[in-house]
Amino acid sequence: MFWSYTILYSTALLLMLPYEFFRRPSTLRRRWISERLGFIPKFKAQKRIMIHAVSVGEVIASEPIVKRLKAEYPELEIVISTVTDTGQKVAGERIGSIAKIIYVPFDLPCAVNKMLDAVKPQLFMIMETELWPNLIKALYDRKIPTALINGRISEKSFTGYCKLRFFFSRLLRMISLFCVQTQEYAERIKALGALPESVVVTGNLKFEMKPSAAAPEWTGKLKGLTIIGGSTHATEEQLLLEVYGLLIKKYSDINLILAPRHPERFDDVAQLAKASGLRYVRRSDIDSGYSDTSGMVVILDVMGELSSVYSACDIAVMGGSFIEHGGQNLLEPASYAKAIVCGSHMENFPFAQDFYKAGAALRSEREDLAVVLQGLLTDTESIRLMGIKAKELFDKNAGAVERSIEAIKKYL
Repeated sequence: MFWSYTILYSTALLLMLPYEFFRRPSTLRRRWISERLGFIPKFKAQKRIMIHAVSVGEVIASEPIVKRLKAEYPELEIVISTVTDTGQKVAGERIGSIAKIIYVPFDLPCAVNKMLDAVKPQLFMIMETELWPNLIKALYDRKIPTALINGRISEKSFTGYCKLRFFFSRLLRMISLFCVQTQEYAERIKALGALPESVVVTGNLKFEMKPSAAAPEWTGKLKGLTIIGGSTHATEEQLLLEVYGLLIKKYSDINLILAPRHPERFDDVAQLAKASGLRYVRRSDIDSGYSDTSGMVVILDVMGELSSVYSACDIAVMGGSFIEHGGQNLLEPASYAKAIVCGSHMENFPFAQDFYKAGAALRSEREDLAVVLQGLLTDTESIRLMGIKAKELFDKNAGAVERSIEAIKKYL
């Protein structure tokens, strides 16, 4: 089965490699292809662990555990791998001073083994559910323990994995430890074949996020109430612009911040804002002289600021939840005690149900979003109370770092 997977993966890789190579800046291409082929400089430290965090969300979730491990084991060298360039950037900014940052190799036996020869980790940690079969098999063959940290498996993924249970059952038994977010995820992992004694419910590391640095200076130019569309996807910006166009007729000083999930869409979203006829500005242009952004749309066209910008908003509308994507992380605005509005697709974050039940977030269909937001803007006290409840729920669920560290200590 592993050979069949490798043949299929190799075929897909050959088709995609030219595009993936040339879409990157010329200054990054050499390092990207070298590291993805497994050519990693050898490390000198005796004690080393490696953590794979595919992209930005996983990197942010790994931050508290990386810092805790470094504090408890200062001699430990930590290597972080990502797939995406944005993941590399955020990892470098947040934990680059205490960890080495590399690209994970392609899931080919030769590339994986070359990387492991260089890194030689005593423990390999996978954030959430990034399962690369050849990597996991190579770790197992070398008797290097593998731990899945902050694990989750959505209902959709579970249904898909069940169809290939004969393969995933063997793969999951090669993993030494599963630290999963909820009991529901624990049951799904065990149903797929993981050894019951290897599965531990530790909670969600994303509840361990500490508020980022203070809000960027430019947010001080926002006057009036501010709505933010966080990590939005295609069609959601248009929805928010249409809703904002209706709301600003009644509330002339409200602001809308649009933060597209993918940087390659920044220009497209700016064009949407321009076509809407609404007053707008790109975040990258604010420093050049805008003194007051009251009653405007702001396009957040820079990376790394969204988390701290949440602190400057009043209402956070979660992107990815008004399309069949599964939502984005509502814990960031919750950590700042902000009112939260989600669409009907929050499948990737099942704990959103706890927020709805506690009155810490509202659920809205696309066609009802204007009415929901108008209700909040009309009753600003409800915005404050929702924010308080969101922060209480966020604080209540803390402790995942301690439980995860305790679970992996035997491998350190």
